[in-house]
Amino acid sequence: MWVASEEVVMTVRVFDAHLHIIDPRFPLVPNNGYVPEAFTVDDYVARTDEFVARDGACEGARAFEVAGGAVVSGSFQKFDQTYLMDALERLGPGFVGVTQVPVDVSDAEVLRLHEAGVRAVRFNVARGGSAGLPDMDRLARRVFDLAGWHAEFYIDARSLDGDLGRRIAALPKASVDHLGMHRDGLPHLLRLVESGVMVKATGFGRVELDPAQVVTAIVDVNPRALMVGTDLPSTRAQRPFTVTDFDLLCDTLDASKLDGVFWRNACEFYGVRGFQGGG
Repeated sequence: MWVASEEVVMTVRVFDAHLHIIDPRFPLVPNNGYVPEAFTVDDYVARTDEFVARDGACEGARAFEVAGGAVVSGSFQKFDQTYLMDALERLGPGFVGVTQVPVDVSDAEVLRLHEAGVRAVRFNVARGGSAGLPDMDRLARRVFDLAGWHAEFYIDARSLDGDLGRRIAALPKASVDHLGMHRDGLPHLLRLVESGVMVKATGFGRVELDPAQVVTAIVDVNPRALMVGTDLPSTRAQRPFTVTDFDLLCDTLDASKLDGVFWRNACEFYGVRGFQGGG
């Protein structure tokens, strides 16, 4: 939704489809020796509040109001759920969780996490530690059948030309992080989009591609397949997120597509109650 203010600032409502909360009160597990700095719920709220309080002096300036989002478990959080339960409770009903679970997770645990607001399982292929391909397939299908969860993949799209890509395309509901990471994987990524897989326009500071080119290609195939996110706090990225990444998307895409890309597509994909349909 676009709202014109008296200062000629256009406010874009955002569902932040990819953010991380790093709270040292809860367990952190080194990944290849890396442990991130703290980025708490308070830090996230303060950072996103800055998106609204932008200088509106110049004509065409935009503000971005984050009104919901998906808290995504990182490799350094492994299977810990305590930080995620705390974050979702503090962020409120517009936010959902994307977590990592072992392949032998019990049905009762999946349902407990669902009740707390978790809506997806994540497979961190790029950072290692994910289950093998057959186990990933079985787990993704089991949590979908049990709780309606989709599967999210942090993966280099160049690896999607083969059995992995075919399996992801065949899943009942799935998404790919960070635009697939590399320009050479775009043809494989677009084949997934054709099959119904969603893609997150996130992490522009960690990808090897032209974000404008890739988002345009995705929207040309299926405008409902694209979601946006901050990737805050941008752990291990060469460049952290800045609000100009959102400006780039606004400048690239047709205005008629922006409410879907920034808000409605993700709300519908995550099934956020009371947020569907841009209402």
